[in-house]
Amino acid sequence: MTEPAAAKSEIHEPPEIPILNKYWNRLRERLTKIRAPRLFLHEEGLFLLLAVIIGLFSGLSVVCFQISIDWTRIELLGSSLAPDPLHVILVPTIAGLVIAALVIFVFPRVRGSGVNQTKAAVYIYDGYIPFSTVIGKFLTCALAIGSGQSLGPEDPSLQIGAGIASALGRRLHLSREKVRLIAPVGAAAGLAAAFNAPISAVLFVIEEVIGKWSSGVLGAIVLAAVSSVTVLHLFLGEAPLFRVPPFHLAHPSELLSYAVLGVIGGFASLAFIKLVSYLRMQSKAMPKWTHYVQPAAAGLLIGVMGIWMPQVMGAGYDIIDQALHDQFTWKLLALLAVFKILATSFSFSSGTPGGMFAPTLFIGAMIGGAVGGAEHIFFPRLGGSVGGFALVGMGVLFAGFMRVPMTSVFMVMELSGNYSIILPVMISNTIAYLISLKYQPVPLFDLFSRQDGTELPSMEEQRERSTLLIEDAMRPPAEIVLRAEDTVADASRRVSATTLDFFLVSHRNGDWTSVTKDQLRRLIKEGKGSQPLARVLSGSLVPWLHPDQPLDVALRQIDEWPMLPVIHRADFNNLQGVISLADILAAYGAAKDEEEHGKAGRRALPPAGRPSS
Repeated sequence: MTEPAAAKSEIHEPPEIPILNKYWNRLRERLTKIRAPRLFLHEEGLFLLLAVIIGLFSGLSVVCFQISIDWTRIELLGSSLAPDPLHVILVPTIAGLVIAALVIFVFPRVRGSGVNQTKAAVYIYDGYIPFSTVIGKFLTCALAIGSGQSLGPEDPSLQIGAGIASALGRRLHLSREKVRLIAPVGAAAGLAAAFNAPISAVLFVIEEVIGKWSSGVLGAIVLAAVSSVTVLHLFLGEAPLFRVPPFHLAHPSELLSYAVLGVIGGFASLAFIKLVSYLRMQSKAMPKWTHYVQPAAAGLLIGVMGIWMPQVMGAGYDIIDQALHDQFTWKLLALLAVFKILATSFSFSSGTPGGMFAPTLFIGAMIGGAVGGAEHIFFPRLGGSVGGFALVGMGVLFAGFMRVPMTSVFMVMELSGNYSIILPVMISNTIAYLISLKYQPVPLFDLFSRQDGTELPSMEEQRERSTLLIEDAMRPPAEIVLRAEDTVADASRRVSATTLDFFLVSHRNGDWTSVTKDQLRRLIKEGKGSQPLARVLSGSLVPWLHPDQPLDVALRQIDEWPMLPVIHRADFNNLQGVISLADILAAYGAAKDEEEHGKAGRRALPPAGRPSS
């Protein structure tokens, strides 16, 4: 990732085309004269309408992207699974040299999968993604995947959609906030079309890119994802990404096998993360001249592996489909998983543009199929189909490697269209996720961003970080609490022995007010000592809180009040505690000390060499 200060100075928009500008300005003038409904005069309405347009353009771009990958693969490697050995070695090697030249001299911002680049656009560059990145990502990834590099098209499709959205948002002169939010909308559209799974795409963007649920953003993301998938179905048909065999859980004892799959998948995802991050860091630290040949070296290694195992080359969708239908032995499936981990690590760490989604699904399907095949041989009574294990295995590795637990569960359900698979998926994915979380504290994409010299927000850390509640900071209600029915004189006698000056007053209707000693003395001098507090107190109501609310709610409401009442949700007169500004700051200070102590050493990464583009 380049330095933020120099980012926009190095980014160049594509050249203006006078005739397009002429028609665009004419269209914009006519649109401004149309008396549109009130909804679309507001930026919120325009944002939703724009989400649909982004989905249409992103879907069309992904369709062209997938066709380009298939055409490149057929032209360079042919349609056979066992091409000429010399051809298998030369094609990815020569293509690697071309890709390196394009990345270094023409499109320096197309490195990586595209997920971190989209997050950087949102959180660092106000949603700015130059359109040249869209073009570069399209060309270099089509060449890389089509020539046999072990990468996938989903992550690049995500960035292509985000780049299209960013360009449209800037062109329409949306506000800074909307331009920042428009990139995730395009990302969801691109990923939904590439994956043919709109639910999973929406969940992934929310889990990994945005990190929060918002009604306005969620509506736009859903509209974009649905419209992009509609375009995909229009051009490429409604067939799912994989031909998933029927799944049926014959006996609850099968869940034990899926738990074993979760353990194996969890440690496999750990090995995958460690290898990719290590090789990536080492390749970035190598001399600058080696960056010109690293993609070619990765292509050479993959070509050598492809002589014996051509299945590991490319995205491998057809191989996943065959594994789902039990067309390999369990030993071959295990070997394919191991070699795919190696091939993907070589491709990605070399700086070759491409995604990690497809390789992750490939490895998971192979591991799942291997576990299912071994179970049939050694424990035939347990039952369970190899295809079912392969399908669950895809979600298992996705949960352990990508660290998006919700997306991994819904992805398998969306691909299978079978709700009965939910139990084994939840068991396996949860085990794999917890293993990866235990032994790899920093998630994959966060690790990549730190290797690149940037600090993007960690969505997983936000999910795992416990939120401080008001009950963590409040004190027991030891202070004197007055009732609104008390007379001024009685209240003054009760508070006379204490050193405090501020007192809460409880009303029968659940309201709370306050009074000070000086106020009580003044009221007595005015001859109002026999009147109840409810009649003489005219101050504003004191805001009250509940113990289970986030602590920042108290910080926003404390304002000029020395303390606030914390009351029971079912009984507004039941005071459970009080909280002051000092209590709030003390709780935040204790939480910060504990967090820093727990993270000691977590971010101590070795130097990663020069930042990537």
